This record gives sequence, C-alpha cells and structure tokens, in this order.
Amino acid sequence: MRWSIKIGTIAGTAIRVHMTFVVLLVWIWLAHYQISGARAAWEGLAFVVAVFGCVLLHEFGHIAVARRFGIKTPQIMLLPIGGVATLERLPKEPRQEMLIAIAGPLVNLAITALIVAALGGTGSLDQAFEPQDPRIGFLVRLAGVNIFLMLFNLIPAFPMDGGRVLRAVLCFWLPWVRATQIAAAIGQGIAFALGLFGLLYNPWLIVIAIFVYLAATSEEREAQIEDVAAHVCVSDVMITEFETLSRSASIEEAVDRMLATTQGDFPIVGSDGRLMGLLTRNSIITALKEQGPGTPVTQAMRSNIPEIDYRSPLKEGLRRMREEDAPVVAVVDDAGSLSGLINYETIGEILMVRSATSGDFKLGHRRHDRRNYRF
Repeated sequence: MRWSIKIGTIAGTAIRVHMTFVVLLVWIWLAHYQISGARAAWEGLAFVVAVFGCVLLHEFGHIAVARRFGIKTPQIMLLPIGGVATLERLPKEPRQEMLIAIAGPLVNLAITALIVAALGGTGSLDQAFEPQDPRIGFLVRLAGVNIFLMLFNLIPAFPMDGGRVLRAVLCFWLPWVRATQIAAAIGQGIAFALGLFGLLYNPWLIVIAIFVYLAATSEEREAQIEDVAAHVCVSDVMITEFETLSRSASIEEAVDRMLATTQGDFPIVGSDGRLMGLLTRNSIITALKEQGPGTPVTQAMRSNIPEIDYRSPLKEGLRRMREEDAPVVAVVDDAGSLSGLINYETIGEILMVRSATSGDFKLGHRRHDRRNYRF
C-alpha cells in the first residue's frame, strides 16, 4: 500500500504502518508537550503506542482463527483510526466468517479482563471512559479504550466486525452478495449519522465517518467483484489488443509507444512470444530520468508478472494480482505464449457492464474453443 512502511513481520504476517499514523504520533507528542511539558508528551505518546498494541492484538485475534480455516494473512495495516488485517481470501462458510470476525473483539475483552485482574477488581474502572485525562491511571484508561474498541467493532455494520457477523447471519438465508449489500448499506447509514454528530459535537467523528463510509462502499464493491470473478473465464474478458515491446527495445522506443497510445503498461515479449516482463508508465519515466533514453527496457521492466492459463476463472487472476501485488496478470495459451492481459481497470469495466445489463449479457472474445460464461 502506498504511503506505508513495513516495521516488521510476526508469524509470517507483515506489519505495515501508514504514514498518517506517524503524523498522529507527532501531533500527540506536540499537543501534550504544549500543555504539560516533555514528560506528559512522552507519557501521551506511550499511551497511544499501547492502544495500537491492543489494536495489533485485536487483528491477530482475527488472524489466529483465519489460519485455523486455512486462510493466509499477508499483512496488517495500522492506521490512525485502527488496524486492518488483509486476508488472502474470504471465508468459505458463514460460520467461519462469524468466528473470524468475533475473535477480534474477544481479544479486547480478554485484555480488559487482564487489566481488571491486575487492578484488583472493577472498582478502579469508574473513570475508564476518560482516556484523554492524564490524571487517570494508565491501565485504567487502557481498559476503557479496549472496552470502546470491543463495543465499536460489534456495531452490526461494515466495516466493523459486527457487520461481518451480520453478513454471516444473513448468508444463512440470503445470497452472499445481497447480504453484503445490506451490511454495507447499514454501514453507510451509520457513517452519515456519525458525520452529522461530528459536525455538531466532535470533528474527529467526521474522520471516522469518512473511513466507515469508504470502507463499507469498498466491501460492497469487493463482493461484486468476487461474485463476477467466480463465474467468468479470463479468456472471455481479457485485453487482447495491446502494444508489446521486444527485449531489444530501448526506453526511447517505449516513450514513443506510450505517447502514441493510451496504454500505460507494455509487455516485454521474446521472439517465441513468451512474456519476459512488464514495463509500466512509472518505470518508463524513472528509467528515462535516471538512466537515459538509450537504456534497454529489460533493465527497467518488472519480471515477476504472474501468468495464468486462458481457461482459468477470473477469480484466479484476481487472487494472483492481490497475492503478488501485481498491476496485471498475463494470460497465456497452451504453448505458454502471451494471449492477453487482465488488470484492475478491466475488472472495473466488467462491473460497469454488469450493472448496465439485466444479467443475461454474454461476455467473450470467442478466440478459443472454450465454455461460454454468463453473469
């Protein structure tokens, strides 16, 4: 993800921090310093780090259960408003999604219970919901934050864990896409309510509202993509008309092709028609600036482009793009020669076509002897 840095790996899951989180830490330190000096600034910073440590444990609660169901978790992204664990794929059954979703809030409940035990009982938690007051004990405030995280995430709307539980419950009676649409719509409604409340009382709620709305919309879109990708063959929707570059081409030739077409990514192919790599618009400009126009394209191309057979379902191409963080997937024929390309723009166009039709529109270039897929 752009504007993020990797700070480490735990049990095979990369931990990434968005740069806005770093900005938040600086802001917290400066705000506390102006009010009470350096000691208060470092204490405030330590509290925020502890809170995000709890957020990290929350996400690993999801990860632990997901791995029990054979679902890999490539990374966790820490943002100023929380964390997001990336799953390799969605759970296959509603029960699995329900258990994965509820695991996170249960971790917050366990942390709260441990703090209560350390403090010797619940009597010390009377002021737990005033985490901004430095006069209240560190652990008491941390317990309050964990209670808030648990309750907030149990709201039955996307993107919160409660929204995933709601979708899982709805999936026992409704199709998965329809269940996702309902949970996303509730999430968008809650976002509007939070935004309105934020305008009246707390501007920070506006930031949360924007995040909730965008995340709910993204969940709905991802559900539509997954639904389409499961029923469409890559050869029916792949890009088949595109410019290629030979391995002997230079960056100057790539610039000429880029300016003469609307294409942004150029496959580099060998004399046998096999894909050698991909030259993106950014790599063309970078190579032109740093190495000069005579640079061979093979020195600037990305070589680890995933390849799939033309008979594969689109969901396989989508999975490979996500797993390998690739801008495109190369579609190859039986001889291993480049036959077409799949990218995110293609998938977006498929969704537009689907939304504009009644569902019986056939897709396909019909360039191979293959089964016809429908939406």
